[in-house]
Amino acid sequence: MPTPVNVAVIYYSSTGTVATIAKAMAEDAERAGAQVRLRRAAELAPQAAIDSNPAWAENARATAEIPEVSPDDMVWADAVIFGSPTRYGNITAQLKQFIDTLGGLWQSGQLADKVYSGFTSTATAHGGQESTLLALYNTIHHFGGILVTPGYTDPTKFVDGNPYGTSHIAGQGDIPVGEQTLTATRVQAERVVKFTRAIKAGLAAGN
Repeated sequence: MPTPVNVAVIYYSSTGTVATIAKAMAEDAERAGAQVRLRRAAELAPQAAIDSNPAWAENARATAEIPEVSPDDMVWADAVIFGSPTRYGNITAQLKQFIDTLGGLWQSGQLADKVYSGFTSTATAHGGQESTLLALYNTIHHFGGILVTPGYTDPTKFVDGNPYGTSHIAGQGDIPVGEQTLTATRVQAERVVKFTRAIKAGLAAGN
């Protein structure tokens, strides 16, 4: 029987692009045989700011039923896939605030030896996709986590061109998530589940 794998997909999304990718990532991980928790980071922006942007307001309504992430989701997970749109080449304040609450788990070693991966979206092709994921991955090094990125391990990765993680060019929110991004999501989710299962089984055998 395959080694059971728990995957947490933890994301922040304002206008919905990253939420769409996160949902697809969770579904792909489930199809690959993982138990999955889809969780969103708590919103920090004032309601007036949200209401000023129809897409932001609609996404807030559409995803209200998705549970907000808690530190328990990190403890539960064997693998964590973080998602965030870029904010000046870095992750959003909302996702960063959640990560900043994990100091106790980090100090007790409960964030180490898990698999981590990430995905993002930008307005333009050179709007910070790589720098956002690399900034996220700097945090993973501090966790003692194991990075599993898609690399160029599948022919489709030479089409989307991003070895760091799934990324989408969203324009001003007017470019919907399409087949290229969804293919990248599937490749990444399957790779995360595959290597998390192998690492978990290997650690168990070593004990």
